[in-house]
Amino acid sequence: MTSEQLFKYFPALTPRQQQQFEQLPALYSFWNNQINVISRKDIDQLFERHVLHSLGIAKVISFLPGEKVLDVGTGGGFPGIPLAILFPDTQFYLVDSIGKKIKVVQEVAKALGLNNVKAAHLRAEQVNEMFDFVVSRAVTRLGEFYPWVRGKFTKSSNNTLPSGILYLKGGDLQEEITESGLKVQQYYLKDHFAEEFFETKQVVYVKG
Repeated sequence: MTSEQLFKYFPALTPRQQQQFEQLPALYSFWNNQINVISRKDIDQLFERHVLHSLGIAKVISFLPGEKVLDVGTGGGFPGIPLAILFPDTQFYLVDSIGKKIKVVQEVAKALGLNNVKAAHLRAEQVNEMFDFVVSRAVTRLGEFYPWVRGKFTKSSNNTLPSGILYLKGGDLQEEITESGLKVQQYYLKDHFAEEFFETKQVVYVKG
């Protein structure tokens, strides 16, 4: 997948946003050679498997100016960095329990000039702020994830969905959802993206 193919899915990008997305492959190739945060085979598929996958959340919701979003277990900055490019007036707080991954996030955000990104070497349970939304990419099973962030949601969101979790997952999730005991809404990314990679991918929403 090329940047042009990515831009077809998001035709309203400004020239600055397009430039920021186009910088991602070189930045991640450089940092991946220093600190391995993305598998070698995935670095060649960065736009499809990491950037566009992250932006699947934006097909479910548009974050509003001034909203605060927590990205738990961000790894090398996904989904937080692509979402921060797309929503420059929304504040993103990216956390991960592995410090060297956060160093990559900080360096990438700095190189892109993303003033709306803050990153910290923390576990989700150590974060003491309140957020409109929590995003994450398949860090663990839903039933284990929810307790980490319960109680961290604002009650005043004016968005199309109430404050809550937007969780990128793949495969058949029925057993996991049943096990969690949570009431969820599922949004299928194959409804938005044509690539085969997205056939079983979805965004799972849980009200906070």
